[in-house]
Amino acid sequence: MKELKPITNKLLWIFAIGQFGWSLLSGIVSNWMVYYYTGTPSEQNPNTGVFASGITQTPILFSLTLFGLVLAAGRIFDAVSDPLIAGWSDRSNYKGGRRIPFMRAMAVPFSLCTIGLFVLPQTQNIIVNDTVLFILLMVFYLFMTMFCTPYNALIAELGDTQQHRINVSTYISFTFILGQSISFLLPNVADALKGTVGQANSIRYSVAFMSSIACIAMLYPAFYIKERDYIDSTPSETKPFKSLAQTFSNKQFRHFVYSDVIYFFALTLFQTGLAFYETQLMEIEDTWTFVLTATMTLISVMLYPMVNILAKKISKKPLIIIGFFSYCCVFAIAGLCQKGLYWGFIIAVVAAVPMAILGILPQACVADVAELTRLQTGEDRSGMFFAARTFAFKMGQAIAMVTFTSITVSQTKMSYRITAFVALITCFIGACIFFTFDEKAILVEIKKLKDSISGVKRKPVTVVSKADRKKK
Repeated sequence: MKELKPITNKLLWIFAIGQFGWSLLSGIVSNWMVYYYTGTPSEQNPNTGVFASGITQTPILFSLTLFGLVLAAGRIFDAVSDPLIAGWSDRSNYKGGRRIPFMRAMAVPFSLCTIGLFVLPQTQNIIVNDTVLFILLMVFYLFMTMFCTPYNALIAELGDTQQHRINVSTYISFTFILGQSISFLLPNVADALKGTVGQANSIRYSVAFMSSIACIAMLYPAFYIKERDYIDSTPSETKPFKSLAQTFSNKQFRHFVYSDVIYFFALTLFQTGLAFYETQLMEIEDTWTFVLTATMTLISVMLYPMVNILAKKISKKPLIIIGFFSYCCVFAIAGLCQKGLYWGFIIAVVAAVPMAILGILPQACVADVAELTRLQTGEDRSGMFFAARTFAFKMGQAIAMVTFTSITVSQTKMSYRITAFVALITCFIGACIFFTFDEKAILVEIKKLKDSISGVKRKPVTVVSKADRKKK
């Protein structure tokens, strides 16, 4: 049997670079597509809705807009494809491993499709633009799933111990919010290019530049990490949807997912509305978005060591509950904020706390459940556990996209405030549900099974004195 190389923190950091890449691409689409494809330009923020004239804006069913439905359809398609890709990855037996080959193949097309979303739907025909946007968004989410689902499965597989699971969750949380934060630089970069290439093209060039950086970040760990050197993986024999059903049959995982899907519904409402809260309610320029996000990120990163230490000392569950209620405070502030830049900094400071907690610990919870199932069944279905989680929370994101675009169809200040209060109520419900997740029982069972497998449980050692030995 081949001896595996030890997993080190250096390896986990290199792995985390891939998270920076895909979170940057995801941030570009989730943070700026609604902003650039809907809304009305103003003297202070001329980039708002810069591409809006190219696609259908009027509601097509009650208050549901085409753009909101397209975004929701993309998320639903993404969610449905997750278990299929996870099953494919879990059952694969490629020379390069079960996960890395997918990452190598998808990094470039994933990046190119992100650029296409801001370039191709720009013909003179609105129906053609609507169709192209819909197709591109479906392909974007497919490529993202084919990269992220195998990538996320490696969180559990590289997290071979509780220490490593918390560490890798901390590292990828840092690179995730770094990628999201850099994505908020898009209007700043575009503003710098506007004088030479024009307003619309400056946004496209900025997206292309950021997507190229993201592509390099995704390719680096994909070619650096030799999966077979660190992971002794056996292909799963369970078919995708049977594996998905088995995953959701896990009681503790269901309790986690119920709260997670509600949390992501609330968070998506907030993230989608953030640029509007700042430009419409606080009445500040969109170029301030990066400064505020950078402030939030910096404070959050400073809290990472504390979260990492506390998670090991008092466990993850109480911290996650604190994170939920902290976000409730953030959403309340967003709903009540008035004109003034200082409101943006208040949100940035308060949001840093739940961002640090919920950016790190939920992945570790999923990895714990996946590890326990592997020990209990002897079958490693890590890919399906992370896919099941993303399947659930992406359904929440899809509903949030439709909800946001429907509530804000009037584009009034009150409509944006309502989205923040809806996020507050749902996040509070998610916090209450998470109380039912029994982390302690999971960790106790993992330790028990590992001890029995490794033979750690030994008979007590009897110390014999020299006098007793002489008597013998």
